[in-house]
Amino acid sequence: MPPVYAKDAPPSRIGWRLPPFYCPFDKGLIHPKAAELEERAIAWIDEFGIYPDATERAWGLATHSADFTSRIIPYGDVEPMLLFTEWNYWAFATDDWQDSGATAARTAAIADHGARLMRAVEAPGSGLLPPGPHTAALEDLITRTRTMLTPFQLRRFTEGIRDWVFGAAWQTAHAERHVMPGLNDFAAMRMSVNGTRFTLTWCDVANGIDVPADVLYSAPVQALTDAAGFVVSCDNDFFSYNKEDHQEPWEQNLLNVLARHHGCTPQEALPLASRLRDRAVTLFVRLRDQIARDADDQLRHYLRSLEHWIAGDAEYHNRAPRYTSPRNRNALPVEGASYDITWRDTPSDPSAGPPPVPAIAWWWQQLDG
Repeated sequence: MPPVYAKDAPPSRIGWRLPPFYCPFDKGLIHPKAAELEERAIAWIDEFGIYPDATERAWGLATHSADFTSRIIPYGDVEPMLLFTEWNYWAFATDDWQDSGATAARTAAIADHGARLMRAVEAPGSGLLPPGPHTAALEDLITRTRTMLTPFQLRRFTEGIRDWVFGAAWQTAHAERHVMPGLNDFAAMRMSVNGTRFTLTWCDVANGIDVPADVLYSAPVQALTDAAGFVVSCDNDFFSYNKEDHQEPWEQNLLNVLARHHGCTPQEALPLASRLRDRAVTLFVRLRDQIARDADDQLRHYLRSLEHWIAGDAEYHNRAPRYTSPRNRNALPVEGASYDITWRDTPSDPSAGPPPVPAIAWWWQQLDG
């Protein structure tokens, strides 16, 4: 079923067909216990009542967070996957709150809420968040997370949330001032806005990956991690565009950033965005192969996990009603809708060198020679 939108819905600026995706990784993988994860996660949602009514609940479930987890972690341990899924449902609800409405205090409100959230994670019981279902659910997540994760994993997780909050505040500050960021600024910050480090901590926990800190935080591995986060963020911007194109000012989306940068329409920016994304995929493949030459089993497992994230994320977005039957064009989500994406075997831009974007050019500097 193609994407769904009401007959009287406004037309899309970019249309409803996305360009083919270059993805030279295993596709179609999904965890065998995906249905169990969804059932248990929904029971948790209903136990805490994090959605105020049936409509909000329907749109919350339309995020298909269990499917997301099951596709990017197709071979993981179920219990950490369940906790990550519940964190995602909670995070989507928070993200939607951040994206709703606009007031002069929005940036200040998000920065304040983010600071309180961080302290709640680092020092449970601090009493900085208002009582209610959302806070009760968060406290449950924090308690179980602190029990499950090792001290190093918990530090990575906390840094991941801080990075996500930092990105959200940066993005909101631009929206508040009606400023579309330039391409270089956007490329530098997009991985933070997307919660890259938050997600990858859970991928490592669920997959049993334990890469030593001096390896994980080495420049080549961090460049590879950022490149994966950038590819996933580009894909998110493709699938998210039509659910956010009602916003004023225009959403800080790669297509809108490129349209401003090149002086073209968002639809004309689609192939430009695809080429930039594919150059990052090409870099990822080359740098992955270089790192893999001397990698131990744990690091090789990490490299495969990044591949699963890229491929699984695109598969997930292709089917999730949150994107395929967007709320700004439908009263309720529609199960079964899909973008029916296609795949390509070669990049749309075969260039091997870095694009003229200084903020990410350092990834290519990690290549031998």
